[in-house]
Amino acid sequence: MKQMTKGLALITAASGVVLGVLTPLSASATVSDSTAAGSGAPALKWTKCAGSGVDPRQRCATVAVPMDYADPDGPKIGIAVSRIRSENPGARRGALLLVPGGPGGDSMNDPSGKGQKLPKKVRDAYDLIGFAPRGMAPSTAVDCGLEHRDLARTTLLPWPAADGSVEANMAAAKRVSEACARNGSELIRHISTLNEARDLDRVRAALGERKVSMWGVSYGTYVTDAYLQLFPRRTDRVVLDSNDDADPVLAERAWLAAFERGAEDNFPEFAKWASTPGNPDRLADTAAEVRPLFLRLAARLDREPIPWPGANPEELNGNVLRQTMLDSFYDPDDYPALAKLILAARKGTGPPAPAGPPEAVLQNVTAVGAATICNDADWPSDPAVYREDVARSRAAFPLTGGMPRNAMTCAAWPWEPREAPVHVTDRGPADILMVQNERDVATPLSGALKLRAALGRRAVMVLNDSTGHDAYLGNGTACGDAAVSRFLATGKRPAEDLHCE
Repeated sequence: MKQMTKGLALITAASGVVLGVLTPLSASATVSDSTAAGSGAPALKWTKCAGSGVDPRQRCATVAVPMDYADPDGPKIGIAVSRIRSENPGARRGALLLVPGGPGGDSMNDPSGKGQKLPKKVRDAYDLIGFAPRGMAPSTAVDCGLEHRDLARTTLLPWPAADGSVEANMAAAKRVSEACARNGSELIRHISTLNEARDLDRVRAALGERKVSMWGVSYGTYVTDAYLQLFPRRTDRVVLDSNDDADPVLAERAWLAAFERGAEDNFPEFAKWASTPGNPDRLADTAAEVRPLFLRLAARLDREPIPWPGANPEELNGNVLRQTMLDSFYDPDDYPALAKLILAARKGTGPPAPAGPPEAVLQNVTAVGAATICNDADWPSDPAVYREDVARSRAAFPLTGGMPRNAMTCAAWPWEPREAPVHVTDRGPADILMVQNERDVATPLSGALKLRAALGRRAVMVLNDSTGHDAYLGNGTACGDAAVSRFLATGKRPAEDLHCE
């Protein structure tokens, strides 16, 4: 999932975001008492969006939804939404929801951003709709008030110690869980994939749409899957892009485990690039030399970390190198970042510490990501389970050092899931087009094929012979982009699964 578009990993800061705590929706919230045409839902009052850098056509509003859908008349929270209208009202078909990755991502500025990469015939057909999921600012927001050390990337993704031990991970899980229970407000117990899907249906109703089209990316495919199961007759055209594993038991643990296969699928492409003559960041003479070079350096940094002032943690260790590898594999354009880190570390130095998002944004993203994952599915609490899984993973997949099988915050989460995880089925209309790259570090092909099988006749898959995350209008192929654009504009899918080179 580059968001967790890098799992708990793509962390993007929306301009002008101010984090808040749970409060009842106030009289100043942008929800009017009038009724959206034909929907029976409150109409939306569209106003200028906060922040800078957005398309002047983009407008923002707030939809009031129940904090707890089991108590629909109880406290309400706000879901922030954004919109750029169809560029040709005469050709308008409806609304296209841009469902972000994560958990911990939002699409508030996507109508101004990636939405403008859509062909004009698609922009003519739809109002482009972005949103901030429950808990994400500028929607009613949550914050766990975590210690600075617990915001480190190599803590949020549970890299084990150099010797493979998981004790530090279990301790971090306990600290983070206790902080979320203490500071997260009642809302944190109601953040989940299923509730995000229910919120999206409230957004659909507030827009006055009988049906809605959806473009879900990465973790957004899991949210869209949940919507498809809850509201199968309320979808029009659905694109699932960079697809999550459909496993209903493992839920997000299936996503973490996917990095094992994803790293193996992608490393050969990096090795070819890193051994290309003329590459200013060339690491070796041949591709075959790059993998052992990487593993030796990671092992050395496990034993002898390099001081790295200004970073979190303030050392360049083996796990920082491995995490940089995963981050760089989301997009081949990011290969130089990994190569430069390797070249610096081989000389015994660290490059300038990377600039992260503001801590307030990181606190918000982390709280939403942890709450979603932990509320969606039950995780073992016994350290022995993780010790055994980590040992097996380190032996079979040395590139990822055991992280994909290790204990996240959920190992100590104080609450049980309120609902069973999403169970994907083939029941419902055949209105889904999947698009997937063959080499995707975060949502590998192996998981996408399981989702394709689970959806059965409902879906057709476009498979790109391509490398990187975000397949449509990102790291895919011209053939794949054309197939998806044609589907969104006309409803025509390929007659059968399509392979694009």
